[in-house]
Amino acid sequence: MKALIYHGPGRRAWEQTADPRLTEPTDAIVRVDAVTICGTDLHILKGDVPTVEPGRILGHEAVGTIVKAGSAVTTVKQGDRVLVSCITACGRCRYCRTGTFGQCLGGGGWILGHRIDGTQAEYVRVPFADTSTHLLPEGVSSEAALMLADILPTSYEVGVLNGRVRPGDTVVVVGAGPIGLAAVTTAQLFTPSHIVAVDPAAARLEAAKRLGADVLVGAGDDPATAVAELTGGLGADVAIEAVGIPETFELCTRLVRPGGHVANVGVHGAPATLHLEDLWIRNLTITTGLVDTRSTPALLDMIAAHRLDPTAFVTHRFGLHDMEAAYRTFSDPAGTGALKVVLSRTMTG
Repeated sequence: MKALIYHGPGRRAWEQTADPRLTEPTDAIVRVDAVTICGTDLHILKGDVPTVEPGRILGHEAVGTIVKAGSAVTTVKQGDRVLVSCITACGRCRYCRTGTFGQCLGGGGWILGHRIDGTQAEYVRVPFADTSTHLLPEGVSSEAALMLADILPTSYEVGVLNGRVRPGDTVVVVGAGPIGLAAVTTAQLFTPSHIVAVDPAAARLEAAKRLGADVLVGAGDDPATAVAELTGGLGADVAIEAVGIPETFELCTRLVRPGGHVANVGVHGAPATLHLEDLWIRNLTITTGLVDTRSTPALLDMIAAHRLDPTAFVTHRFGLHDMEAAYRTFSDPAGTGALKVVLSRTMTG
């Protein structure tokens, strides 16, 4: 088969490699029908995730068809159309028993495209298939389901739920890339009074407006002044960091009011300064997190019921073998306007 293989910082190749095989009775082999690229993949290529070894197949999001299932797999079978979650769960360890699948101790967590070969390939081996795939209803498109592999549950759980967004809150989302836009979308489930999107790129702010942000803060604007004017000088109730650089994290801590919440979602590759000399007296709650994907079934139900349509995140479509072109497009959002790219087996390019 062909796959996108990481060869060290700054180096990748779509090339021939061995087909995956079942190694455990709980495994399944999934034919990849649709796959996407994540900002985390770009962090890996920058060298920000040194635990990813050269030779690894990248990717942790896919929709596909099960072509082979191990003898212990009982809830999905050959021919089933499934969502492959970015988080793998053994289903038995202490963390999995409490729904904290991202911290799985039994061989799961974020392993696809990280510690084992991932989904940016023609086929992928999925460990613990019973608890790491989701059977897709007939009426849910592959594109819509693909947005549930990572960005929607990540933004919802690590941003909105960790931030404890409540009705009437003022919510600031710093960074209007795919993760930030998913936070804008899912924050609306809790009817905040205002959603403020902060991003220097005009195209991304327009996307944030389409998806529900009502206040836009762009290049040349002062986020602190905008939030202060909106809240009578109090600051935001919740600030969601969706970039992953020190400046945006520190900005979030300045934008929230005393008693507010800072929910960090971005993947950081460098240290950020925590200004406790200023923050200790303000009663702030700061959370970080890796998604657990415990919300995926509920989000899938919302899509099936037409209460949520995440296909608005998809801006570019490619054939599966156009992986290099898709990476070039996704890695240059300022030039291409890319939010999420989808690569499909059924497209020829």
